[in-house]
Amino acid sequence: MSREPLLKFTELGIYCSAANVYLDPWKPVDKALITHGHADHSRWGNNKYITHLDNLPIIKHRLGEINASGVNYDETFNINGVTFSFHPAGHIPGSSQIRVEHKGEVWVFTGDYKTENDGISVPYEPIRCNTFITECTFGLPAFKWRDQKDVMHDINTWCSQNNKEGKTSVLFAYSLGKAQRLIKHLDTSQMKIYCHGAVFKMTEVLKELINFPEFTLITRETKKEELIGNIVVAPPSLMGHHG
Repeated sequence: MSREPLLKFTELGIYCSAANVYLDPWKPVDKALITHGHADHSRWGNNKYITHLDNLPIIKHRLGEINASGVNYDETFNINGVTFSFHPAGHIPGSSQIRVEHKGEVWVFTGDYKTENDGISVPYEPIRCNTFITECTFGLPAFKWRDQKDVMHDINTWCSQNNKEGKTSVLFAYSLGKAQRLIKHLDTSQMKIYCHGAVFKMTEVLKELINFPEFTLITRETKKEELIGNIVVAPPSLMGHHG
């Protein structure tokens, strides 16, 4: 007689029946283990959230007053005889893979992850397991990414040229993750970084974890002249907007 899978997909999300917990549930549940703070993985409405300590301030900022607790990487905890632990996923700050062990069997759910060290997240850690459930957003061979240092070199070169020409460099990046990668690695030796409110607030949350260069909030009082020759980081939703 075959054993029931340790993790299985349900209409509410990935479910561990032995522990009666869900991993990154899609709909509200009683107890949720959360891999990271992006909205498609940490949703509002769960009674209890367990996540990595560095992800706690992120999900509290995004979800408001929630019942949440955090654990360190590699720290084990037990729920109904099932052993869980969080391990670095390298996706964004506080992101984790979730290791699940029960009766000698080990499963790993990656959440979103990347294997390149981005300089702001704890680098991805391979975990030995029997079953590996992986996110695969860019898994097709068609997606071949250049090294971050080469991309940032191009971005900094472009911004520097704009600075010399008296132009404002506007960079669009998701407010959690991509924006902080940019801010961390932008060359600010001759330019200031200005941030849209959504980017500014999230970067302020992460300032406790990451040493960023100085960045300034754009407000209604910010004059366009102040932005000339400098850098603006804004979410993609503003692309095409003027004023």
